[in-house]
Amino acid sequence: MLQGRTALITGASLGLGAEIARHYVAAGASVLLCARGVGALGRTVAELTATAGPGQRVLGQAADIGEPDDVTRLFAAALAAFPRLDVLVNNAGVYGPFGRSDEIDPAAWIAAVNVNLFGLFHCCRAALPGMRRAGYGKIINLSGGGATAPLPGMSSYAAAKAAVVRLTETMALENIDAGIDINAVAPGTLATRLMDQAIDAGPERVGEAFHARMVKLRAEGGTPLAVGAELCVFLGSAASDGITGKLISAPWDRWRDWPAHLDELRRSDAYALRRITGRERNMPWGDV
Repeated sequence: MLQGRTALITGASLGLGAEIARHYVAAGASVLLCARGVGALGRTVAELTATAGPGQRVLGQAADIGEPDDVTRLFAAALAAFPRLDVLVNNAGVYGPFGRSDEIDPAAWIAAVNVNLFGLFHCCRAALPGMRRAGYGKIINLSGGGATAPLPGMSSYAAAKAAVVRLTETMALENIDAGIDINAVAPGTLATRLMDQAIDAGPERVGEAFHARMVKLRAEGGTPLAVGAELCVFLGSAASDGITGKLISAPWDRWRDWPAHLDELRRSDAYALRRITGRERNMPWGDV
């Protein structure tokens, strides 16, 4: 599905990012992988280089997307390596501080937003000019449950991920006639180091209900990483052309069927952040 395409994947050394990279290489893409951890990044690059086919390139570049200068260097490396950049997968992210909003370290709160929102924004800004010149491109922003429901004890993560979805919707409209599709992905609840961090924080900091749910999901294995990775392959391919501005759940949405319903999707506010009115909840007294 991605034969001959080039992609930059952030946060690609471990977990979901590494799984997306594996699927991209298996689907024929050449990739530039980015992560902060040099050791793990090098191991993933070596692993995927061994599986790449003729003409495919697998490269790595250490970068912290929360640092604008690192983002500049990262995209310079991408343009030096590839004739164009077809796909950007913004996967890098952190949970940030755990605890009640008035009790956590505000500097840590802001630092997490810097990675989860501002870093993603800088990457999109760096990718869009080349995609607009080419008249084609795909941007895939990893979101998650934090975008669609409150997460007490994880306010930085929740606020940033909700902002990512609205930024995705806005940029999609800004580029609707430029041949660039921009979507957000909710990959499901993943049994990764981020889940471990939330569990280790304890119920007193992340809430008893959320903590219990994470413990249960970890025991069950969580959503397989491949589910989100397969959606990212679809969104990076020509099969998804015209699908844009949506928040797509990898495990719950029948996204493989969506190409047959492009006109309906474009006319609808389905799969987007929106206000729920009282009348939609059988409370006619609340609004006109």
